[in-house]
Amino acid sequence: MLAETIPAATVIVFRHARDGGAVELLMLERSSAMRFAGGAAVFPGGRIDPSDYDLAANMAHGLQHNDAAARIAAIREAMEEAGLVLAMQKPVTPQQAAEARAMLADQGALAPVLARFGWQPDLSALHPWAHWCPNRDGAFDTRFYLADLGTGAVEISKDDTENSHLFWASAKTALDMASRGEISVIFPTLRNLERLAQFDDFASTRDHAGSFPIQPIAPMIIKIDGEAHLTIPEGLGYPVTSQLLSSAKRS
Repeated sequence: MLAETIPAATVIVFRHARDGGAVELLMLERSSAMRFAGGAAVFPGGRIDPSDYDLAANMAHGLQHNDAAARIAAIREAMEEAGLVLAMQKPVTPQQAAEARAMLADQGALAPVLARFGWQPDLSALHPWAHWCPNRDGAFDTRFYLADLGTGAVEISKDDTENSHLFWASAKTALDMASRGEISVIFPTLRNLERLAQFDDFASTRDHAGSFPIQPIAPMIIKIDGEAHLTIPEGLGYPVTSQLLSSAKRS
């Protein structure tokens, strides 16, 4: 029997490192009061709203409707959670971004914001990365996308509701922070950071993503050498596919 899951989208946002090193990724530390991943460091994202599906009907441009709606949700969530305006076909000023974020908070949908500023999203600027879908009721059926800011310093700020802190870090740095206990990461985030840490720039990461199938990943518990492990399938680009269940943070 198929589980009743919640459609969601996540965007992994890249920027150039200030020191010229490996690209940095935007991460959010979620409020400890949140039901899902409370206190954990995650990428921007959230559930796909009905208004995202409505908007997708007019701008899918060859994409499947669910895929287009997920990309729109990823754009909306980045604006809502961090004040970033992603994947627009014309430049956006910091003042416009701040005004758009305030309007989104008031309206609760992206369409009126796009109309107000005359913006047209370029959904092709979001590149599919993965699709995680745990097979249990109430789990988030999440499509992951990559987005490149193509710049260094940008203005971001937390939303004061779902998140307590925003920060930029390379995937390797984030993994080091997790190993030292400075941040908490759940199983999907850890696996994705390990995969992202294989590359130092956006282009290589995007090319890597395009060489593997995007198919739903449902972690499973299996016994290895007599101990329970949480595992994901091989052959999807992840260098680590198993972790002791006792050490895995699932939500």
